[in-house]
Amino acid sequence: MNGNRKPHNEDSWIAFSSGPEGSSLLSESGEDSFTNHDLVFAVSDGMGGGNAGDMASGLILERMAAIIPGTFRAAASGFFPDSLEHLKHALKEIHEHINLAAADAVDRKGMGATLALAWFTPENMYLANVGDSRVYRCREGLLEQISKDHTAAWGQWKRGEISEIQYRNHPRRSALYQVIGGSHPTCCPHFGAIQYQSGDRFLICSDGLIDGVWERHIRNALAEDTLPRECCEKLIKRAADNAGADDTTVIVIGCS
Repeated sequence: MNGNRKPHNEDSWIAFSSGPEGSSLLSESGEDSFTNHDLVFAVSDGMGGGNAGDMASGLILERMAAIIPGTFRAAASGFFPDSLEHLKHALKEIHEHINLAAADAVDRKGMGATLALAWFTPENMYLANVGDSRVYRCREGLLEQISKDHTAAWGQWKRGEISEIQYRNHPRRSALYQVIGGSHPTCCPHFGAIQYQSGDRFLICSDGLIDGVWERHIRNALAEDTLPRECCEKLIKRAADNAGADDTTVIVIGCS
């Protein structure tokens, strides 16, 4: 779900199933099975002048939906690519694609975007993130950020050098050293493989959510016995009431 108060929404999100015949978009809410096909959820927050930010975030997710089903096509040909390696190659290709698209027009110069992606297979959830869009897991009431913010201030906070309130007020909290595109020659995403279990809840969000809610608010919302859509609505409303200046996108996935 998405909420924003700016003229141009630079957030994009996607939810799709991935199988031998390609990808298929999922509805905004509902139920599906990880056993019939893989399920992929992602949020991207764009940056750049004019409409370049929303173009960058949209292009990234469009390319992910085209590339990820390649694991199934490869398997059908007798090859079985590692999912994390496939993600690494995909993001390298997309990074180059965004930079090429930016080079074609002056008004897109330097455009780039963050990415937070969760790819559920029958065995694991594979994670990829760049920038400060996040992925959380809530298990038995315990919240864990399983993505990594690519900012120096976030590193200080996680190492215990500053408190959460100091981090939130840090003048360079949003200064990213990794993005997709942005005219950077290389991109070094964070990757991970996570085992999920029944009762787990995962949240994927842009930094607009973090501006308006604290970690305890996310934990409390995910731990409640509510539908994922209701959880999204509650978090987006709280973020808008408390901050509301930035685009806010939230996806909640419950495992059963």
